[in-house]
Amino acid sequence: MTTFLQTSESVTEGHPDKLCDQISDAVLDAIFADDSTARVACETLVTRGLVFVTGEITTSSYVDIQAIVRNTVREVGYTDSDYGFDANTCGVIVSINEQSPDIKTGVDEAEEIRGEGAADAIANLGAGDQGSMVGYACRETEDALGTENVFMPLPIYLSHRLAEKLAEVRKNGSLPYLRPDGKSQVTVEYEDGKVRRIDSITLAAQHDPEVSNDTLRRDLNELVIREVVPHNLMDKETKFHINSSGRFVIGGPMADAGLTGRKILVDTYGAGYKHGGGAFSGKDPTKVDRSGAYYARYVAKNVVAAGLAERCEVQLAYVIGRREPASVSVETFGTGTIPSDRIEELVRANFDMTPGAIITQLDLMSADAGRRPRYRRVAAYGHFGRNHINRTDGTHIEVPWERTDKADNLRKEAGLPDEQDS
Repeated sequence: MTTFLQTSESVTEGHPDKLCDQISDAVLDAIFADDSTARVACETLVTRGLVFVTGEITTSSYVDIQAIVRNTVREVGYTDSDYGFDANTCGVIVSINEQSPDIKTGVDEAEEIRGEGAADAIANLGAGDQGSMVGYACRETEDALGTENVFMPLPIYLSHRLAEKLAEVRKNGSLPYLRPDGKSQVTVEYEDGKVRRIDSITLAAQHDPEVSNDTLRRDLNELVIREVVPHNLMDKETKFHINSSGRFVIGGPMADAGLTGRKILVDTYGAGYKHGGGAFSGKDPTKVDRSGAYYARYVAKNVVAAGLAERCEVQLAYVIGRREPASVSVETFGTGTIPSDRIEELVRANFDMTPGAIITQLDLMSADAGRRPRYRRVAAYGHFGRNHINRTDGTHIEVPWERTDKADNLRKEAGLPDEQDS
């Protein structure tokens, strides 16, 4: 038997980088509410007392970016000048340009059909950039937690839930001395590729100055860790590191500058898994950095849900201005229940990976507010594995790239028995 450790981290919605991601996606959501064909690449920087919003945006609508910034900062919890950063007094600078017309030409009409495109503008789209995107899914959370499978690696899943719980107990008044900034980290021990136990749990929570470390550590152990992490995965050897540096009063933008797109592993699958390199937040779905990564996750999750493999990684690559992906790769790490080449064949036959088809299938630019994803809702606590109740406001999060609506057909075409028959 072989054992190894794997560690992943998450951050709270008040972390400076995550605050930027949420502002950028809040701007995107506001523009899409009025103009579903807008081109948006919104970048945000925060530092002491200042929010700077920039990027390239082409739209027929008008949104009050300053109001969006202040509302987002307020909802995250920076509402007190004692925190060194608050929604009412922070400065907001906006410097927005339109998307380059050279890029727009290539995206509006893909190279393969330029000059003879169909009437459907979405179908004509070329990729908004070059690059590689990665999607991943596994049965790990089902095996380890004994609950509905979210098809995510356990270290990142538990790290997200711990960070989310920190925000919940702060906002509901259970631990009113907590402040918005914070981090979590979980190290899982595996044996022969299966979850064996939790080796260590780390929390760092910003707090009011009068709270002692002893009180903080006791409360976070009881009201956060014990409420999130299954007790059967912890043992007497599990290590707990809670505010191990000691005092954490100064946090958020007062302590560190933040930027959109700096937490790409937090946004995806955590350490130990591949990432294409492109960030998600603030980008409209013509940017395959975002839509391609969402679709790769959608494909990988359906492959695993169909029973074709226990683990699946899907890699897509695109060339700017072209529709068809430059490459499609499916890796099952020796866990496939049918030959690997047959899995890839089924993937190619069942999933249209052109940018326009991705946008249409996943309703990524829908003008229908009831169908359109709210991107800000996934800008904190991970873009994947999100079909659950949001701890911070009690609402249900459901995003289209988490659907497994192709699984039954994949299973049937692969010649596998139905789940109820197996």
